[in-house]
Amino acid sequence: MANIAKKVSWSSRGDDRGERAPLLNGAEDGKHSNRQFSGGGMFHVGSRSTVDLEEEITPEEDIVKSRLKEIPHNEKLLSLKYESLDYDNSENQLFLEEERRMSHMGFRCLEIRRWVICGLIGFLTGLIACLIDIAVEELAGYKYSAVKQNIEKFTEFGGLSISLILWAALNSAFVMVGAIAVAFFEPIAAGSGIPQIKCYLNGVKIPCVVRLKTLAIKVFGVICSVAGGLAVGKEGPMIHSGAVVAAGVSQGRSTSLKKDFKIFEYFRRDTEKRDFVSAGAAAGVSAAFGAPVGGVLFSLEEGASFWNQMLTWRIFFASMISTFTLNFFLSIYHGKPGELSSPGLINFGRFDSDTVQYNLYEIPLFIIMGALGGMLGALLKKSMSFLHFMLQLSLSLSLSLSLSLWYIHRPCLQVMEAMLVAAVTATVAFAMIYFSNDCQPLGQDSTEEYPLQLFCADGEYNSMATAFFNTPERSVRSLFHNPPGSYNPLTLGVFTLVYFVLAVWTYGLTVSAGVFIPSLLIGAAWGRLFGILLSTITSSQSIWADPGKYALIGAAAQLGGIVRMTLSLTVIMVEATGNVTYGFPIMLVLMTAKIVGDYFIEGLYDIHIKLQSVPFLHWDAPPTSHWLTAREVMSSPVTCFNRVERVGRIVDVLSNTSTNHNGFPVVAHTTENEEPGKICGLILRSQLIVLLKHKVFVERASSRLSQRRLQLKDFRDAYPRFPPIQSIHVSQDERECMMDLNEFMNPTPYTVPQETSLPRVFKLFRALGLRHLVVVDDENRVVGLVTRKDLARYHLGKDGLEELQLAQT
Repeated sequence: MANIAKKVSWSSRGDDRGERAPLLNGAEDGKHSNRQFSGGGMFHVGSRSTVDLEEEITPEEDIVKSRLKEIPHNEKLLSLKYESLDYDNSENQLFLEEERRMSHMGFRCLEIRRWVICGLIGFLTGLIACLIDIAVEELAGYKYSAVKQNIEKFTEFGGLSISLILWAALNSAFVMVGAIAVAFFEPIAAGSGIPQIKCYLNGVKIPCVVRLKTLAIKVFGVICSVAGGLAVGKEGPMIHSGAVVAAGVSQGRSTSLKKDFKIFEYFRRDTEKRDFVSAGAAAGVSAAFGAPVGGVLFSLEEGASFWNQMLTWRIFFASMISTFTLNFFLSIYHGKPGELSSPGLINFGRFDSDTVQYNLYEIPLFIIMGALGGMLGALLKKSMSFLHFMLQLSLSLSLSLSLSLWYIHRPCLQVMEAMLVAAVTATVAFAMIYFSNDCQPLGQDSTEEYPLQLFCADGEYNSMATAFFNTPERSVRSLFHNPPGSYNPLTLGVFTLVYFVLAVWTYGLTVSAGVFIPSLLIGAAWGRLFGILLSTITSSQSIWADPGKYALIGAAAQLGGIVRMTLSLTVIMVEATGNVTYGFPIMLVLMTAKIVGDYFIEGLYDIHIKLQSVPFLHWDAPPTSHWLTAREVMSSPVTCFNRVERVGRIVDVLSNTSTNHNGFPVVAHTTENEEPGKICGLILRSQLIVLLKHKVFVERASSRLSQRRLQLKDFRDAYPRFPPIQSIHVSQDERECMMDLNEFMNPTPYTVPQETSLPRVFKLFRALGLRHLVVVDDENRVVGLVTRKDLARYHLGKDGLEELQLAQT
């Protein structure tokens, strides 16, 4: 670890200008990293450095070297393994000819297909949500029923340790199966998936994030995680699942199953796919919370980086279909067909209008709760980092550095860790219930699903068991709606503290899980406690009669302090509770939680993205970056092609693994001395590979070997998994042939003068969803190229503008 850390160094800004940064190994959009400064010489402001993992390896570390596939996550690094998506259409001759041939009715038909696809996305997402809900209900019901019967059997005669072992064994078994599926078959399915989808919509290609295999493992994994009693929820995975469904349905085929249905071929490009993934994410939110409007706002606020008006209505349509589908099939499952009363996977229950009244003098109390939620959210994230650091440190000290690094990456040990957490969760919950003396009367109208009597008198149940011996969703609902007096303050205080620690430990396990429900449960517990204490310290208890409203405010404050959402979360909470009375207080609480939380640390998803070293572009450039220009951040010199280029040179450039360029300016003329030529267009690696695969050479076009004219369909058929250049055979004779790029290049790429300020470059790049931005001089000659990583390298740190280092993680 220490050896690796010593090799991470900031790029030089000193006077040693004789050194040059090495070429980027595996740079996705990379070019040579030498950057020219006016007046000659090398300018090091924009120089790229890499992390070298091959030098000075000690014998102890050499044991781990073969196992260590990635360097440890570091927010001071920017990974080179992530490629960019093409959210800007390449308007070459083929594209323009197809668009011009299409009639007005043709465009109307395309719009109808978009609506049909969004309907299918909502329907399938709702079905998946229904499957998850029923499976969790059945498995958790079996588990809790078996443990309850066992506890009741041994309470009178002794031997409750057997009940504890049974509970821990069932938890571990469920979690083991889910963790094996994730760790061994699809690691990208771990966690909620929201940060990955957020990156995808931002324009970053996360490997395997929207594949069918990922969807299957995600759904199976979240069922096992929730049924296994972990401090997790299923809402985040639903958002990821909806996005995967959208990515598959919109393409009309499955590349994993190698099945092409020959439909929706027009939408086989990143621009269209991005819009449908936005709809899928919104449909996932809608299915999870029963909040169609909240799903649209979530996709807008937290997910999508690009938006338009028509997309809003299509996303809302997908969200409505998702909610309707889920409710319809759940009503059939519950034996009440046609009663569409269940709002979503997370049923908060309806707040009665008489119960949810509040007074103006309670507004300051709500603001205080929002500030408390922001601080607890920041504390939770700090605790997550600290706890995992201490666990790894303890392993380092006890088992040596090599085993510690081995532990991080070995799937079998990741599964064992998840099983350990599941067993500890059951043990802690059992101990809390066993030692609790909070007994409440079990009335005729009690809504407790699995009431435990344990050592309580006949006709009473253990109140601590209501919180622990339940799925998290049911626990939240009981904290919202159980009448006053259902919990004593000690029960709520102990539960909040214990569940907080369990949630911190659980986050980061190799399981499919969300963080929404644990956050809501923690917030609901301390919010209800807050309401009870208010009624205790005041003389008039009628004012604070209903602790459920404080549970609702506390849940919103805690969740807002963690995920830092405002508008969308307000609408989600309002839709999920079925009452708009608390719209204003919830918004006030969420804004306070965000302001206070942002003062201490970033939101959970932003931290996750940083730790993964993803080149994520925020809405605006760093505030202090105006002194930087395109000339200083661009990469140069740039590999360019002529309008008519020799095939051998194209193959050699594409085969060069030390650069791995993905975009190439096409210039009027290139010379041997590498003088820049005037820009004529831009062509992508993927386009060149398709041209090489179909042997689109000038000599073939003018001979009897002439084949049919290439169409956009040929490029769409190869999308999104274009073959590697190594799989394309080019003979020695073919290397001497020429390739005419005029018809296939984008003749109107976006360009900027080299004196353009960084914020202006950033705004153009970010708003248009570009992958490459050509930098030209006064004579329109190519002098550099700006890519996502060139812009993402700069961020505002504690000491001002800082530059991240690029590493092959």
